[in-house]
Amino acid sequence: MSQASQISRGHRESSQRTSEDILPSGTGEADRAESFARNAVIVGAAFVLSRLLGLVREIAFAAEFGTQGVASAYVSAFRIPDLLFLVIMAGSFGAAFIPVFAGFLGRGDQRRAWELASAVLTWAGLGIAAGALVCFVLARPLMEWVVAPGLSPENTTVAVDLMRILLLSPVFLGFGIAAKGILEAHHRFTLPALAPVFYNLAIIVGIVSFAPEYGIEAVAWAVIAGAVLHVVVQLPGLVRAGIRFRPRLSREVDGLREVGRLLLPRVIGQAAFQINFIAVNYFATQQGEQQAAALNYAWQLMMLPHGVLALSISTVIFPTLAQLYDQGRQGELRATFSRSLRPLIFLTLPASVGLVLLREPIVQTVFQRGAFNDRSTSLVVAPLAWLGLGLLGYAVVEILTRVYYAIRDTRTPVITGLLIIVANILLCALFVDSLSLAGLAVALSATTGVEAIILLGFLRSRLGGLFSDDFGRWLWRVILANLLFTLVVWPFAGLMTRASEPGLTSRGVAFLFLTCGVGLFAFAYALTCHYLRIPEIRQVIGRIAVRLPARLRSPLDWLRLT
Repeated sequence: MSQASQISRGHRESSQRTSEDILPSGTGEADRAESFARNAVIVGAAFVLSRLLGLVREIAFAAEFGTQGVASAYVSAFRIPDLLFLVIMAGSFGAAFIPVFAGFLGRGDQRRAWELASAVLTWAGLGIAAGALVCFVLARPLMEWVVAPGLSPENTTVAVDLMRILLLSPVFLGFGIAAKGILEAHHRFTLPALAPVFYNLAIIVGIVSFAPEYGIEAVAWAVIAGAVLHVVVQLPGLVRAGIRFRPRLSREVDGLREVGRLLLPRVIGQAAFQINFIAVNYFATQQGEQQAAALNYAWQLMMLPHGVLALSISTVIFPTLAQLYDQGRQGELRATFSRSLRPLIFLTLPASVGLVLLREPIVQTVFQRGAFNDRSTSLVVAPLAWLGLGLLGYAVVEILTRVYYAIRDTRTPVITGLLIIVANILLCALFVDSLSLAGLAVALSATTGVEAIILLGFLRSRLGGLFSDDFGRWLWRVILANLLFTLVVWPFAGLMTRASEPGLTSRGVAFLFLTCGVGLFAFAYALTCHYLRIPEIRQVIGRIAVRLPARLRSPLDWLRLT
């Protein structure tokens, strides 16, 4: 019997004995739901704060550098360091490490758990250091031929210098992601969720305090400082978790082969994912020096609701899904997945509509100041509309991928992802000359939507069904609610878009339009969902109402109780 088979068998045999250790809030459905909700709130709040600070970071950067060529050089300089980080560290300590480590913890075997953590961290650390050294030497040819061939010679040199600085970031962020994986396996979500907050704060300080005098290089060094803080803030949690790290180069560590088996497809998938972004950056810079920066701003705006909704939910449910699968409790696994998917769809669809219909006042309000001018706004709004349409696809893929990794199936999402990435690159090449940045966004959103459908179909076959009988009727009601409220607000959104066109109004007026638009959208969506009897709207309104003064609760109570 292979070592992997022994581990799987041990998981199944110990499930009854260790279930209370695995599930922090008890084994009952109600306790698990309460634990999920509590952790989701904690992680969601931290994600909101992190994403808001990330938005402040982008606002500060936009005000200082706009969509100038040096901004595209900065965006391009991240591509190779991000590739190293995602392939080596995020792959090792994400889907590959957490299930095996959590299995040891679930059986109460702390010694083997920490031996595994030490071995994986040692090998991954050596890998990331070696990769960073090679890329440091080859920085210029990589930038000129692979990442950003459209940059001017001057900005290519800037990008190369920035890339060599930023190659330090995957080393420190790698240790941070290792700490994140270990703490989340212990069901400690607060510090891992707060670590990106300090990362963003360091970059904001660098942009505001040092970039005006020292230029773009100061921002790169601020990124390194933020990466260091990403590790430091999680150290107290590791101490409380009883960290027992000792460097280990031995390959004869229990669970290491299982991690390696899970890691290989994950490495391929992560590499393909980042290569996809390198390809998009390649096409963008060939359309002009401003294009890579503009596409990045649109991407960051789309990722704000994605991070708050999809990442927070998928982060919380991943360890629980892995443990339920280890225990052979597939019915509860399906229920947990379905329970997490419903609020995700319910909230993501209107967010997608908002990004599309309010794109101009959003961009003008958020970014247009300092070096970010009318021309910059015009460049960002087109790709934002198409990325907004793809928001639901990105959110569903995020949570589906976590389910696959939890059930130890890393091949299906990787193979699917590889095919989708090939399709995306072909579509980018097809659309970029005629649609410019919008063509790249169309390709990204279309292929991600197809990926979500494929993954959902395979998962349904694998688990023998995913949803309860009423899920289909619920989904159609949610889709109908979004169609109806879109028809209601479309004329007003069109009026705001025309009034907010670059050069026609001030940022303050654009902010007023945006505030009114968001309020109108929320009210129309709530009213539509209320009359269609969608239960999630009552839950959302109830949570909002209890936090308001009594005199302001009456309208919300009417919607919630009638």
